[in-house]
Amino acid sequence: MTMWKSVLAATALALASSTSVFAAKTDLVVGVVLEPPHLDPTAGAAAAIDEIVYANVFEGLTRIGRGGEVAPALAESWEISDDGKVYTFKLRAGATYHDGSAFDAEDVKFSLERAMAEDSTNAQKGLFAAIDTVEIVDPTTVKVTLKQPQGSFLYNLGWGDAVIVASESAEGNKENPVGTGPFKFDNWAKGSSITLSKAEGYWGEPVALDTVEFRIIPDAAAAVPALLTGDVHAFPNMPAGDALPQIEADPRFVVVVGSTEGETILSTNNKKAPFDNLKVRQAIAHALDREAIIAGNGSGFRTPIGSHFSPGNEAYVDLTGTYPHDVEKAKALLKEAGFEDGFKATLKLPPPSYARDGGQIVASQLREVGIELEIIPVEWAQWLDQVFKAKDYDLTIVSHTEPNDIGIYARDDYYFQYDNPEFDAVIAELDVTSEQAKRNELYAKAQTIIAEDAVNGYLFQLPKIGVWDAKLEGMWENSPVQATDLTDVKWAE
Repeated sequence: MTMWKSVLAATALALASSTSVFAAKTDLVVGVVLEPPHLDPTAGAAAAIDEIVYANVFEGLTRIGRGGEVAPALAESWEISDDGKVYTFKLRAGATYHDGSAFDAEDVKFSLERAMAEDSTNAQKGLFAAIDTVEIVDPTTVKVTLKQPQGSFLYNLGWGDAVIVASESAEGNKENPVGTGPFKFDNWAKGSSITLSKAEGYWGEPVALDTVEFRIIPDAAAAVPALLTGDVHAFPNMPAGDALPQIEADPRFVVVVGSTEGETILSTNNKKAPFDNLKVRQAIAHALDREAIIAGNGSGFRTPIGSHFSPGNEAYVDLTGTYPHDVEKAKALLKEAGFEDGFKATLKLPPPSYARDGGQIVASQLREVGIELEIIPVEWAQWLDQVFKAKDYDLTIVSHTEPNDIGIYARDDYYFQYDNPEFDAVIAELDVTSEQAKRNELYAKAQTIIAEDAVNGYLFQLPKIGVWDAKLEGMWENSPVQATDLTDVKWAE
């Protein structure tokens, strides 16, 4: 706390001597913690990609709004057949890509078939598994036929992984993204910032901002001074540390604590011994003290969870009592599993503080029951290669920020390597169910199955701690998708 008081005092002096704190009212500097590995949302799992380009640079047929609702985007309307299997999309006429090329039905067919392809690099390939065929009716009409009805189909098309790209520019989107959105890509100063600017001739409502700079600031020690001196105008996800109360007391800023889709979990390799043993996973679940992990890991706004589901969702079931913190029970389960003397394992931790700081606490708690963890810090690129792709890990800690993504547990090739036909059947039924009450019932059943199977250690839901200049309007309070959507943001007159 003493350090933060010194930082605040120094920045106050800087403010007193400054003649112009903020940039022009059509410019915006946004602070982000993580630098994306690249800028193609159709070819990577990192949330940091969508955080910058979703809805800003790239658009899908549908989009997910600030309340989690599905809204039209590049498809202005659609019709659904009586059997729920055929979707006919009417596309935006006159929409163009940032390189001047026209958007049409060919792009939709290309994008969906590319995502579905056997050699697809799409991180959420399962979103497209229900698609049977994509047909071009005319340049502004596309017919998508599903293998079976899918209640979440329009929602799935609103994910960042489902944005529409052009065949001519798709291969270059990692470094030079070309989309149809209201902002176009300008520059990427690696390790420093990514700059977007207003796209002239945008098909929809023009944005109010001329220039947006996403400045990469990974920790609170740098983030707080950047905010207080006006170098950065907004942090959609602020790494404020102990300085948050002082920032809240400053009338120049707005602090909004909202919800995210960020289920933070102790991910477990379910096919690797000894984690393929249910009793071992149950022992780990009993060893975890969520309250202690939360208390020692950040601002304290985190919400305990007992399954892979956001407490903000109407279908959420509180399963935190499934395996209450009980050291002796954990030891007894390990003994039953044949590990009376415990065992050794590795814990690979990506860069975010929730993982690095939380990992130390988790390791201490598991040590108490006889499980010795070797902590291995990894960078995001290493995590994606070793853990997510190669499944070369025992345990890891990560926040899954994709929207409403419990279905990942039914994927045969997913990095948890979980296999339960009963769960798969629930998800299969959910996919063909459109009636919301029934869907909520199925969601509850799915949550219960993975909680009881202790597939992962369910820790907490990440909060969205947004901090921005009080003169800014249109920033999102919650994060129903992993994005910083700036399409409605403007400076007050």
